[in-house]
Amino acid sequence: MTLRVYGDSISGNCHKVRWVLDRLGRPYEWRETDVLSGATRTPEFLALNPAGQVPTLVLEDGRTLAQSNAIMLHLAEGTDLIPADAYDRARMFEWLFWEQYSHEPYVAVRRFHLHYLKKDPAELDPKLFERGSAALARMEAGLEGDYLVGARLSLADLALLAYTRMAHQGGFDLSLYPRVKAWVARVEGDLGLPAA
Repeated sequence: MTLRVYGDSISGNCHKVRWVLDRLGRPYEWRETDVLSGATRTPEFLALNPAGQVPTLVLEDGRTLAQSNAIMLHLAEGTDLIPADAYDRARMFEWLFWEQYSHEPYVAVRRFHLHYLKKDPAELDPKLFERGSAALARMEAGLEGDYLVGARLSLADLALLAYTRMAHQGGFDLSLYPRVKAWVARVEGDLGLPAA
C-alpha cells in the first residue's frame, strides 16, 4: 500500500504535505477532498480523521496522521529538510509553531474569505488584515539570509511558503516586504513551483 493523502488543492496546508513528498521523491496517491462541498464531513472521512480536516495522511500500514506540520515532520524525519544542529532544529520548530498560531489564522483566513467566499473586505474583521500584516512584517525582520533557518531549505520555509505566496489573494501587498518577496521566489524555485 502506498501513502495516501486526502487534501484539497485550495489549501496551503495540503500543499505543504505535497511539497515534502515531491521534494523527497516519495510515491503517494492524492485524493482530492473538496472542503467546500462537505467532503470532510462524510462518515467515511470522519472515520479517518474525526476532526474532519485536510490534510490527512494514511500511512502504508493504514495508520492515519493529521495536521499539516505533524505530517511534514513525520515524512521528513531523517532528511535534510530538518536541520541536524539542535539550535537550528529548535528554530525550525519555532517557525512551525508560529506559522500555525500567528500567520495562518490571519493570512490564510483572510485569503479564504476574499478569494473563495468572495466576501467584501468591509465585511471582514479588520484584525485579520492588521495581524496578517504584522505576521508578514515579522517574517521580513526574521529573514536574515536566504532561508528562515540557517543556509538551507527547511520545513520552516515550506510551511510558511504555502500561504505567504498566495497572500495577495487576501489583499496583502508583498512588495511592502522585499525580503519576503525575494524569499518566496527563491523557495518556489527550489521546489520547482511556478510563481504564484
